[in-house]
Amino acid sequence: MLKSMPKKEEGVLGEDVLAIDLTGFKKICDFPDLNTPDRLFDNIPFKMLPIIHIRSHKNNTLFTLTDHEGQVKMIRSCGCDGFKNCRKKTSIAAQITATSFAKIISKMGYKTCRICIDGIGPGRMSSFKGLQLAGINIVSITDSTLIIDYPKQRPRAAKSL
Repeated sequence: MLKSMPKKEEGVLGEDVLAIDLTGFKKICDFPDLNTPDRLFDNIPFKMLPIIHIRSHKNNTLFTLTDHEGQVKMIRSCGCDGFKNCRKKTSIAAQITATSFAKIISKMGYKTCRICIDGIGPGRMSSFKGLQLAGINIVSITDSTLIIDYPKQRPRAAKSL
């Protein structure tokens, strides 16, 4: 290849796999085992930790805080922080919303949380960074994105008369 050609970009502009700073994560265990639900994180059992659900879709990133039973405690989206229309889908909007979301839930008393992420939108990786910058202790990350093997079937064409 020519040296003058630009480097091939993979993914969304502004996102990088190596952009997450993993120095804040403590290595407690490699993989879950039978004792994981009873393991204590900040004197709270793993099964009792609140869960932050992140839905990163094509046009927006949504944050939801639930307790261990699934009761919704707080919802926040990029539109709540003043981002409108096409600016809601940027990675910067997701990071700023994650930071403001984390500040609010830390005032509510939630310091240590689990994360469940859904979707492959542009705000996927930057939302982790925003939560980490605001001081939330992330214990586990679960990816619940659905993967469809086949495209949806189209309906039959209407008969023309």
